[in-house]
Amino acid sequence: MGAGVIGLTTAVVLQRAGHHVQVIAAARGEGTTSAVAAALWYPFQANPPDRVNAWSRSSLDELTRIAREHPEAGVDVLTCREAAVDPALPWWAPSAPDLSLEPTPHPLGAPYSFRFTAPRIEPALYLPWLDAQLASPVRVERVVSLDAVEGDVVVNCTGLGARALTGDAELVGVYGQVAITEPGDISLDVALGDERNESALVYIIPRRREIVIGGCAVPSPDDRPLTPDPERTDAMLQRVRAAGLNPGNLLRSRAGLRPYRSAVRLEREGRVIHNYGHGGAGYTLAWGCAAEVSELMRAAPRDGGGATHRT
Repeated sequence: MGAGVIGLTTAVVLQRAGHHVQVIAAARGEGTTSAVAAALWYPFQANPPDRVNAWSRSSLDELTRIAREHPEAGVDVLTCREAAVDPALPWWAPSAPDLSLEPTPHPLGAPYSFRFTAPRIEPALYLPWLDAQLASPVRVERVVSLDAVEGDVVVNCTGLGARALTGDAELVGVYGQVAITEPGDISLDVALGDERNESALVYIIPRRREIVIGGCAVPSPDDRPLTPDPERTDAMLQRVRAAGLNPGNLLRSRAGLRPYRSAVRLEREGRVIHNYGHGGAGYTLAWGCAAEVSELMRAAPRDGGGATHRT
């Protein structure tokens, strides 16, 4: 269930493991939250730390392989520089093996800067690439009950939609907005990030022909309009220009709701496996979480009983 990056990745992994897979989703491609994402590997707004680090490292390895072997998938490995207020290693350091403290301040004004390499994904190329790996096309259908879905096992990768399907009150929407510009004077080889102030996030993520500038993280109701706020777009661009960086012309703005939960829900209940609540780290966690779903398929009984297997 679900055709965002979590659902498609999970489907690909299960198909590779020999399962017959049918993806059912209310929307696909440009209609998903994953299509709006800046999509740089980075463990943002996801918990718990130990599991997130394991999932992130697994995804880092797979995305790096895809970048090397499948350039058509839209994945490239970039140098990344993350702002910091002190030299202590960040909580996600175990998942970034080449993370190092730089001897100079961060370009966005922080006193410290961490450098690492990470995959950047272009959703407009990557989501269709994942889709094309599937033996059966995605079936576009809005489902109101997981119990009504056919199949021996139902894998719930519906993101924010999981609240209506499960009644999970812990799941909340977190509004994000990005501005996409021409490169201007900004390098296409280096991504910059500064999350010291979560109410005024700054990130600059190059794609192959454009730049993604963000952002924000605002808890919001599900029915919040996803029409980008022009004032917020202007504020994001001004923060970047104030740092002495000069993006090119604004091409478009995008907005979406991240599916945030205090901890990613990855567990089995009877014939349903839940895999949602990845916050702002869907692309970062997708392959690692999909591998655990595959393990739950092997470990859990197929009799539809009430056994619950948690990770």
